[in-house]
Amino acid sequence: MSSLRPFCLTAWLAAPAAVLVLLTPVSLAPVQAQATQATPAPQQAASPASTSPSQTTVAATSHEQRGVTARAIDKVKQVAKSAGDIFSRVPCLTPKGGSKTMGSLPHVAGKLAAGKPVVIVAFGSSSTAGYGASSPDFNYPNRLAAQLRRQYPTADITVINAGVGGEDAPEMMKRLQKEVIDVHPDLVIWQVGTNAVLRNLDPGDTAKMVEDGISRIQAAGGADIVLVDPQYSPAVNQRKESAGKMVQLLGKVAELRHVGIFPRFEVMRDWHENQSIPVESFVIADGLHMNDWGYACFAQLLGDDIIRSVGQIKLGVNVPADVRTYRPM
Repeated sequence: MSSLRPFCLTAWLAAPAAVLVLLTPVSLAPVQAQATQATPAPQQAASPASTSPSQTTVAATSHEQRGVTARAIDKVKQVAKSAGDIFSRVPCLTPKGGSKTMGSLPHVAGKLAAGKPVVIVAFGSSSTAGYGASSPDFNYPNRLAAQLRRQYPTADITVINAGVGGEDAPEMMKRLQKEVIDVHPDLVIWQVGTNAVLRNLDPGDTAKMVEDGISRIQAAGGADIVLVDPQYSPAVNQRKESAGKMVQLLGKVAELRHVGIFPRFEVMRDWHENQSIPVESFVIADGLHMNDWGYACFAQLLGDDIIRSVGQIKLGVNVPADVRTYRPM
């Protein structure tokens, strides 16, 4: 991903407090009550002749505040609608062709099946942080968390977003211990490789660092690991040879270290080439990062396979602990 700061997220976080407070229907009631209380009853209203300058100023300020609140409520409603009907406009489908055999994530699936707390770390760069999403709620880690909590309403599920824009393996390795290993996760979803392609870093060097990082995670506690390879997008496709080599090498690392891999490049290419979805329907104007729909479908496919893996364990299917293939293709 690019080294640009995620300005859209910063703008959201800097938005008026009303926007952040009104994210749930429950919080709307107090605001509506305040608006009602701020409107004087007819018998209490002062006549125009008796209205002092200070009263006029207060009334104007109150009216302005109600206007800000109304706009905040409208914004929240628009965001909620965007989240609710995103797949009704463009369905999120499993990629056509290829095997749809579910791999296994035995550690996280076993925890969920046993009703134990689950900690998932989403480790990566700007597409993990959520650059391009219209709200932090719509980045893929938050989408994934929401899906799993809907499926397992009584479960204690934590998804930690450890994405930092502009980074790749060299920078990620510096924070691997503190932000991943020390958290003692049950599942690590490691998105890596795109910025290496954009920065013309050697794919072989990236693969070696990722393999070393996987070894450290496994030695620390045996968490399930899923690698996420580069995205299919115009900016990445301009470096087609390097991107292809990166995808190939990350696949080999996953096979060698017995971890999962989410083939994001192939999944996104399927959206465009097989499902005839225009690139601009899942990539923002910078030609690199995903939009709300792209993050939502990415998270949906991740969540679907985790849910299927839990189902296998509940049914008593033997899931080898040393074979964690993960290919929703």
